[in-house]
Amino acid sequence: MDIRVRKGDTLWYYANTFNVPLQLIIDSNPAVSPSALGIGQLIKIPGYRSTTYQIQPGDTFWKIASDRRISIDTLFLLNQDVNPSNLQYGQSIIVPVRVTYRIINSNQNYSFKTLSSHLNQLAELYPFLRRETIGKSVMGKNLDELQIGRGSKIIHWDGSFHANEWITSAIIMQFLNDYLLALTNQETIRGVSILPFYNQVTVSIVPMVDPDGVDLVLNGPPEGTYGEEALRINKGSQDFSGWKANIRGVDLNNQYPAKWEVEAARKPKSPAPRDFPGYQPLTEPEAVAMAELAGKRQFEKLLAFHTQGEVIYWGYENLEPPRSQTIVNEFSRVSGYEPIRFVDSYAGYKDWFIKVWRRPGFTVELGSGLNPLPLSQFDEIYQEALGIFLASLYM
Repeated sequence: MDIRVRKGDTLWYYANTFNVPLQLIIDSNPAVSPSALGIGQLIKIPGYRSTTYQIQPGDTFWKIASDRRISIDTLFLLNQDVNPSNLQYGQSIIVPVRVTYRIINSNQNYSFKTLSSHLNQLAELYPFLRRETIGKSVMGKNLDELQIGRGSKIIHWDGSFHANEWITSAIIMQFLNDYLLALTNQETIRGVSILPFYNQVTVSIVPMVDPDGVDLVLNGPPEGTYGEEALRINKGSQDFSGWKANIRGVDLNNQYPAKWEVEAARKPKSPAPRDFPGYQPLTEPEAVAMAELAGKRQFEKLLAFHTQGEVIYWGYENLEPPRSQTIVNEFSRVSGYEPIRFVDSYAGYKDWFIKVWRRPGFTVELGSGLNPLPLSQFDEIYQEALGIFLASLYM
């Protein structure tokens, strides 16, 4: 929601008037100097929407504000051209509305189009949410990274490395919405106060690593060369529910130089619906973008969300730091998932991260059953994952 600066206004005053943390207002207006506001300047207030209201008989600004339990000055701020002593029946004014509910519905088939729409909605309502395109998919779709917070400790979450694991993107986006709600409304999640983390932690999120593959699973092959090739790889079948790879038939979580040659020797030797590690490491633009992001951000810890199995993989070749075990034990406690240190699988994003930086990395396998997991599991999976998201902030 936008307001216009009046003489004498300050961001501190707006924070108190709208009951929104000052730092969120400052970060929602990065081009604004807090000490040099100009009359008429637009200021974004996060967590609010505005709506029109038609004046009824007997209405006054005081009555309207009292009925809605808002500060009367919010009405003056939003209606600077209105004479409050001469309100007319049927006249339209603008009223602020605090958003206290999720604005996106993640419990649906979660395509790239749905993700993009949700990102736009969240960015508009919560302008302190930073958004950066870190690369493009094979078909040119944006690979977006989101950042929340100001802390020097950067933690990372990502989803949909595998196409038919798209439910991980939906789970991440629901928690993102809940996290933003808790920040602007100064609320807790499971009794954990969220606002202190804003200054302590920066959360980096790539909600959908493989958008082309996700759309292939959900919508079928696209028109053109890529769709034709995907059909050929899939032996002519229009059923892509078992497809894990990107649109070129490369498994993005088998693309990293962490014993990649072991995977290459025992996995498919050409593009396939799953498990083909590529002809070399880091050939695919999605995998390259994620590798470059890790180097740029220098994550303190990394969580890659996959499905399925209700387990958490946390080791690689004994190179993980001792604190990884403490962290994974907490993840296990809050989710009920089983920690597994070693598994005969390599070349994953988590493996490479641990190998290169010797920092805690985790592959979290959400839910149980056969991929793609049904949306009937969504609420159960979300409750299991919720504790892991929270614990990653404080561990």
